Amino acid sequence: MAFTDNVRDLSNAGGYQFEFRCERCGNGYRSAYQTDVVAKGSSLIQAAGRLFGGKVADLSYAAGSWAADRQTNSQAKDKAMDAAVGEVRDAFRQCHGCGDWMCHEVCWNDAVGQCVRCSPKQAEELSQLQADARRDQLREQLRTTDLVGGTDLRTQAVTQCPSCAAKVDGGKFCGECGERLAQVAACRECGAQNATGARFCADCGSPQTT
Repeated sequence: MAFTDNVRDLSNAGGYQFEFRCERCGNGYRSAYQTDVVAKGSSLIQAAGRLFGGKVADLSYAAGSWAADRQTNSQAKDKAMDAAVGEVRDAFRQCHGCGDWMCHEVCWNDAVGQCVRCSPKQAEELSQLQADARRDQLREQLRTTDLVGGTDLRTQAVTQCPSCAAKVDGGKFCGECGERLAQVAACRECGAQNATGARFCADCGSPQTT
């Protein structure tokens, strides 16, 4: 039977329905719901058994056992599956290259008679390769592009204002209180700005603490 590994059983106590999925893109196609008239009769018998008891209850038990079995091994379900396969067959093709079932609308190359995974369509493949090349070139150009410009890389970055504790996203002054974010002090020897508490000057190396 076709579609043995890409079908999902959606059947319930009242009838049968199946969902078939493309093994490449995942597009799904559901068969029409097929009501099981025998199952309806079984439900009525079970209801009567609960109501009247006796021999009717025995029939009800047998009907319940049949209802459990029909979910996996009944002829009715096999026929329903055959009908569902016939209903969706035109929407799928089985690739002789990989053996998978593919949707005809998206994942099938009619010109070659294989799925687009085994035999990609030229225009689509070229478009994808061009996109990959552009992505690689962008990465390469980005590696050699100066993105930090005039950013002061020597001064410790501050994410919280030391004066008011407000959260900050860079800059030299707090947007809440206006205080300088990086607490600095001039070197006593060369005048260069160093972080407050620095033991030595970052420019001349002279001691900053006594």
